[in-house]
Amino acid sequence: MLPATPPPAEVDPELLRRAQAGDEAAFGTLMRTHYNAIFRLVYSIVRHEHDARDVCQEIWLTVWRELPGFRGTAKFRTWLHPIAVRRALDHLRKRRRWYDRFLSFSTGDDAMGAVPEPAADVDTHQPIEGADRVMQVRRALEALPPKLRVVLALREIEGLTYEEIAQTVGVPAGTVMSRLYHARRQMAQKLRKLPS
Repeated sequence: MLPATPPPAEVDPELLRRAQAGDEAAFGTLMRTHYNAIFRLVYSIVRHEHDARDVCQEIWLTVWRELPGFRGTAKFRTWLHPIAVRRALDHLRKRRRWYDRFLSFSTGDDAMGAVPEPAADVDTHQPIEGADRVMQVRRALEALPPKLRVVLALREIEGLTYEEIAQTVGVPAGTVMSRLYHARRQMAQKLRKLPS
């Protein structure tokens, strides 16, 4: 897993122009600048390191093909995030179809059902200490349905606003807020059941 790093600074317009014109060295610089952040985002969705690396390769191939069409009306990161999220979700759908076809069980990702309110003393934002607790949080995150995991990752890991998440995922901001609420509630419920 890659260490946490701050989000990359906005792209130098000249570097972007050269990359759009097909300059491979400029594109390589652009990719290296944003690779870690995109990998963390994809990994938070697919939850498997090798799959995340494969998905990242697909993302950067897509960016190489579509970059000449980038008009610059939004920040480069804002343009890049939806590509990464779509590829990661496509990967999960393909994997799910494979499971559904060849295995005789269902993961139940679409079942959101009623979730009891978290206990008042459970704080999903409080810092987590100890490797065991970190693993418990990762398992709880992995158990979330993909559409909840995506918005939680974009908000808590990438630090995007509700509007940026809505644009990235392609849903209204109200849906983002609802999904974040359900994601945090389910995380709190799962973590409450674990020993402290």
